[in-house]
Order: sequence, then structure tokens, then C-alpha cells
Amino acid sequence: MVDSPQLDVIFLDIDDTLFATTDFVSSARRDALQAMINRGLNVDIEQLLTELELVVAEFGSNHDHHYDFLLKRLPTEVTQNVNIDLMVVAGVIAYHNAKWKHLHIDDSDRQLLVDIKESGIRLGVISSGLVRKQIEKILRLEIDRYIDPKLIFITHAVGVAKSNTQLYQTAIDATGCSASRIMHVGDHPFHDIDTANAVGMVTVWVNGGGKHSVNEPLTKPAYQISCFSDLRQILVSDYGLKA
Repeated sequence: MVDSPQLDVIFLDIDDTLFATTDFVSSARRDALQAMINRGLNVDIEQLLTELELVVAEFGSNHDHHYDFLLKRLPTEVTQNVNIDLMVVAGVIAYHNAKWKHLHIDDSDRQLLVDIKESGIRLGVISSGLVRKQIEKILRLEIDRYIDPKLIFITHAVGVAKSNTQLYQTAIDATGCSASRIMHVGDHPFHDIDTANAVGMVTVWVNGGGKHSVNEPLTKPAYQISCFSDLRQILVSDYGLKA
């Protein structure tokens, strides 16, 4: 009987891997703009959404003043009778309320994390973004209880982007394990798959229809799944996780 290959660590991406961030952001932005309309902003919501998308594209998704810039770009006759600060804060509140309603993972995904941890495989995170935003997601999703706190690598904390193999090598070095016994699960074909492949990790591409699904990795992932829960079958069949 051939022994199953061994895994010591599984690193997880967050956005569109553990949680459908693209869908959430779209919904939460709509809630924010609807809150402004409900308080007197007389603009069609689809027009607002289109303009907001342009603001985000121009200034980046992590900018703190999307709504301020959006309102500055609207015709004066639309904004002259409303309080701009009130509109902005109403939008921010609505967006944050959406976090409480929607930032969670499915019970099946949570059970998978439990089973992985109980099997002795350590769990970590390799994620792109601002530190506080990514840590907030970890806490709101309540996955911190399953993750080794020493194995959280966020690009803005490390100072290295996911496109740079140094980020993945730093994570490997922190585990004290061979790259061949470390799995990385993520949705970005280039920054999750190609870069992790380059340092010898076992890669799992989550191709589930997120914003990066229109592209394919330049190098072949070890596995491809459509959602995080599909990882269970890989771990059961190839790595001996209890079904």
C-alpha cells in the first residue's frame, strides 16, 4: 500500500477563496448608495453605482474617501440641498452594517477548518491588502480560532506583494517545513498559483467565478476546485483526512 503524501501546513487566501468578497462588496456598495438615496440624494442608484465604480478604479479599492469623491463628481443641483457629510456617513454605516449581515462562512467550510486543525495540519493565511481590513475579515469570519497566529502573512504587513515569490518564501521559512509539504489555496491565477508554484508549494486554484476567474494561471495548479468546500475531497482522497 502506497502511503499518502504528507501535508504539514495549509495556507489560505481570504478574498474569493474563503469568502465571496467580490459579491459582498457589490452588495454592500449598493446598500451604501441606497442609504444616501433614502436620505434625500436624488440620483438613480444605477447611475451612482457606475460613477462609484469609476472612483474605485481611479483611486484604488483601499482608498478611504470613495463616497466623498463620488459626491464631489455629481452635478451641483443634485447635492446642493443635502448635507454631504451626512450622506457620506450614512453610506459608511450601511456598508458596515452589511458586514454584520454577510461576513460569515458556511457551516460546511467551518467544519472543514475544524477537521484540518484536528488532523494536526497547521493553518495559515497569505492575503493581499491592508492589514486592518484583512484582520477584520479574519475576525468577522471567526476563522482566527483555527489559524496559527504566527502564520498570518498580509502583504501590507510584510511589505511584499503576492506577485513576489519572497512573500511565499517568507511564509515557508516561518513554518520550518519543506515547501513540498505546504499547500496554498487561492483564487488569483497569477498571484496565488503561479507565484506559489514557483517556490514549490502544492497549489489549489479556487476558480469559482470571482473577479480573477477570467484568467488562467500560466503554470498548472496541482488541483482546481470551484469552491473552498471542494478542498475536503482532495484532502480525504490524497492526504488521508478523515471523511
